[in-house]
Amino acid sequence: MAEFLIRRLFASLVSVFGATLVVFILIQMHNDPRELFVPDTGYGISQAQWENLGEKLGFNDPLPIQYLRWIGRALIGDFGISLAQQRPVTTIIKSKIGATIQLAVGGWIFAVMLGIPTGVIAAVYRGSFWDYLARGVAIIGIGSPAFVTGLLMVIIFSVKLQWLPAGTRGLEFDVRDYILPCIALGWPAAAGLMRLTRSSMLEVLDSEFVKLARAKGVPWRKVIFKHALRNALIAPLTSMLLLFSGWLNGALVIETVFSWPGIGYEALFTAVNDNDFPLLLGTVFIFILIFLTFAFIADVLYTIVDPRVRMSGFKGTA
Repeated sequence: MAEFLIRRLFASLVSVFGATLVVFILIQMHNDPRELFVPDTGYGISQAQWENLGEKLGFNDPLPIQYLRWIGRALIGDFGISLAQQRPVTTIIKSKIGATIQLAVGGWIFAVMLGIPTGVIAAVYRGSFWDYLARGVAIIGIGSPAFVTGLLMVIIFSVKLQWLPAGTRGLEFDVRDYILPCIALGWPAAAGLMRLTRSSMLEVLDSEFVKLARAKGVPWRKVIFKHALRNALIAPLTSMLLLFSGWLNGALVIETVFSWPGIGYEALFTAVNDNDFPLLLGTVFIFILIFLTFAFIADVLYTIVDPRVRMSGFKGTA
């Protein structure tokens, strides 16, 4: 197990350096960030002032030196100062990530609570009305873009029926603020989880050990939940964790539609528009860490759900 975890940790570190290096290079190919400090009507500063500004911001050093300096500070949690907002990047991320976490948790709970049970029901009652109903809902969920689903729900439940708020998050907690954004975020994911769970369950239900359990007289409910579902959870488990990590990185479309004050819209989107490279790099660095953390958790959970994964990990083939 120790060897398995060390390999995963080493691969994660390589991914962090590789991904941040690519983003760092791409940012340097965009407009010069120094243009944030000059008027739109013209440069208005001399060449010497331009060079001094580059020296102050660290742009005059070779690209490898700039990257090594930035990654060294990033590893200790210092992402620099936002060029557009003139605030520490760490402070900006901390102020916005809480709203994104709340939205991600709500959407994830909705997706799991809807997707996994409906997938099990569709597999157990294959070919029935419930199977076709679940697959129909899944097709609609997968085929409908999140912004379309969000806008339709706003029109129906906020504008027409006036049951729920149209968007944003109040200063005080109100569960009604979360209903529409979480459903719009979680519905496509629930549809994907339903399809994954259904296909995995069908494969397991047709396996020999399930037929043997039924032949021995094991109760059908016990066969489904103790034997079949546990073996069918590996693929949905991966999807669940990676979806959650992706939403923690900022559900940009949903945050935009519902004016949600999260990290996706109010940090990443504005950083790209302003070419605010310290904020953009800091946000991307946090995103990568979140994604790799949940991927690592998924690897560990594999060994709990399916011992065969742990066995293959010792042999160096996982």
